[in-house]
Amino acid sequence: MTRRVTVLMGGFSAEREVSLNSGAAAVKALKDYGYVNVAAIDVPRDVPAFVQALAETKPDVVLNALHGRFGEDGAIQGILDMMRIPYSHSGRLASAIAMDKPTAKLLFAQAGLDVAEDRIVSRAEMLGGTDPLPRPYVIKPLNEGSSVGVHIVREGDNHRFADDDWPFGDRVMVETFIPGRELTVAVMGERALAVTEITTQRGFYDYDAKYAAGGSRHVLPADIGPDITERAMDVAVRAHRALGCRGVSRTDIRYDGERLVILEVNTQPGMTATSLVPEQAAFAGIPFPALCHWMVETAACDC
Repeated sequence: MTRRVTVLMGGFSAEREVSLNSGAAAVKALKDYGYVNVAAIDVPRDVPAFVQALAETKPDVVLNALHGRFGEDGAIQGILDMMRIPYSHSGRLASAIAMDKPTAKLLFAQAGLDVAEDRIVSRAEMLGGTDPLPRPYVIKPLNEGSSVGVHIVREGDNHRFADDDWPFGDRVMVETFIPGRELTVAVMGERALAVTEITTQRGFYDYDAKYAAGGSRHVLPADIGPDITERAMDVAVRAHRALGCRGVSRTDIRYDGERLVILEVNTQPGMTATSLVPEQAAFAGIPFPALCHWMVETAACDC
């Protein structure tokens, strides 16, 4: 294990703290596996400083443990492509498409996958106070991950869209709310690992439910029967392919008793030992250090 591995972590997105945890866990896992040259970079917004840090660590390969904008949306991938440094997870184009929800949904629909009805509206229209879709509906940023900024507006709510509550740009995605069960499926290469059902007492699986202690419960394997399990795993693999993903991804799905509706594909899922993807990998017989090793050994760049 003499390859020099640099783990990218932290960064400057809304998911910085989660990324720091993912990166620290990945560094430890690689060392546990036997890698002797593992470095970490807390990625700054200063691009020349980032390039200099890469030059100093001289990586043979990068394990990308960044989450959110600029780490998950093709930006970092583009820099690594230019420097001809192989990296884990999806390439520049797939990363950018997956992070842009309207574009990703178009590709899912073209692949015959179910998605929720939506409208893209302006901030001004939302501030006008008129419901853009019949309630209940979901408000989402167009290009954030991990349910950052997501709100459900239900019948009887007195929720009002507020300008100072929305630091996500001038456009807003509004989706029809899909009732049902929250499922998630990890894909590793071309293989779906398992199906987890996520339950929460917080109303829906928002950012706090994902990361606060006790915010959610993972049921693995999901108690949905073999037929729905197979269908959900097939949906995840097809979504992974539709976006052109590589490495590991995680597809979030709502199951309403009939349809399996894709919410999003996460191309940089959480990487602590208790995160959803490592949990599913362990369930499939792949310990966390072996998962990180696989990511390093299958790293690539579009160069």
